Amino acid sequence: MPQVKIIAKNFMDMVASLPAMKLDKLYANAFICEAILRSLPPLAKKYVLQMLFIEGPVSATSMQEWVLADGVSKHQVAIDRLIQLRLFTETADRKRETTYRLNPVLQANLQKLLTCGEVLPREPMPPNVTARLPSLEDLEAFALEKWECFLLQLINSSQAEKPTNISSSMMKIFQRGLLSQREKEAPRLTESGFQFLLMDTNAQLWYIIREYISNSEERGVDPADLISFLLELSFHVTGEAYNMNTLTDVQSNTIKDLSDLGLVKLQQGRKESWFIPTKLATNLSVSLADSSSRKQGFVVVETNFRMYAYSTSKLHCEILRLFSRIEYQLPNLIVGAITKESLYTAFENGITAEQIISFIQQNAHPRVAERIPSVPENVTDQIRLWESDLNRIEMTPAHHYDEFPSKEVFEAACDFAREWNGLLWEDSKKKRLVVKAEIHMHMRDFLRGQK
Repeated sequence: MPQVKIIAKNFMDMVASLPAMKLDKLYANAFICEAILRSLPPLAKKYVLQMLFIEGPVSATSMQEWVLADGVSKHQVAIDRLIQLRLFTETADRKRETTYRLNPVLQANLQKLLTCGEVLPREPMPPNVTARLPSLEDLEAFALEKWECFLLQLINSSQAEKPTNISSSMMKIFQRGLLSQREKEAPRLTESGFQFLLMDTNAQLWYIIREYISNSEERGVDPADLISFLLELSFHVTGEAYNMNTLTDVQSNTIKDLSDLGLVKLQQGRKESWFIPTKLATNLSVSLADSSSRKQGFVVVETNFRMYAYSTSKLHCEILRLFSRIEYQLPNLIVGAITKESLYTAFENGITAEQIISFIQQNAHPRVAERIPSVPENVTDQIRLWESDLNRIEMTPAHHYDEFPSKEVFEAACDFAREWNGLLWEDSKKKRLVVKAEIHMHMRDFLRGQK
């Protein structure tokens, strides 16, 4: 059975993976420096602030004195993270003692931030130009609607209630990992695509943003510039309008792509056009753990495998259909059942039992979410058992050998196969053995040498 794992990173992991030259270039942006500082573990943040006005290097021995004996492990984690992000430069002095120095560009930007105060990336447009802007509730509803249409188009474009014009750059992201398409056939979800749909919204967003940055060079955009702008976007105020004329061509194209995801809302006035960030955009610099606020669930699963989902969302219905049999749908209620056949279909598509159970638990209705467990144990155990049914037999390419001229040659062949970690089965009475296909050529050469 296919096993696919999608890893959703946060921005700081992306920043840490950049080459040294691009990292140094990023730190020239004051907003990047502030975002980096916010993201650091508490102890690492403390070290940066303590060394902010120290111009020279600080020895590793001196820094170890800053923590108690029981904080040594946290101290090492903090130092490793600071070096990984190139916030600290590690050197050795003449006495071969390790010293650390704060990145001078980041140091200058943070000093300026502390002494002069925070400066906004760009000023919001005056109310007399933008007239009436959407409320925060309207913006949240807009972001949710956009995101649901986006995912519905991923499941099946014909099922989206409102047509969405997903940009070509976004579709490339889908076709790279989530969709596959053969000649003269409609696009189909890959195993990663099915798993993507069961991830929570924050994890989905991070996956899309990560892939969007990863293939930016194919569009002629520097990943460092893109990360810089996206982190800068997180310092804008939710619900405020910002003039599109203040953006470069690359930033303007990025904003149009982000509007497909519901991160920003675009509006056009008589003379000016502007974008309005939603919560999804302003939370971009927050780590996954911090931004994954629990949303109200909607699913109730009973001990008889019946499932009730209190939702009006067509997206919820389509996601539940991935691993259950939907029986009927009322205006605010979806009724279905988790069956062996529906789960086998999910397993064949690359969805795992743990992902299904996790999805049901994370989206459990408030009435059952407080229970322990929120999903009946007989249901979760049976889902795992049905998955294990498909893993009972493992196919391994192999070669069968028999008719050995003597017992000594047979035993020597068995020993040779064991040395190569390729022996699968042996029958000493009838002098037969089975080895992995990958050592067949070596085994053949060995047996020829025995004649």
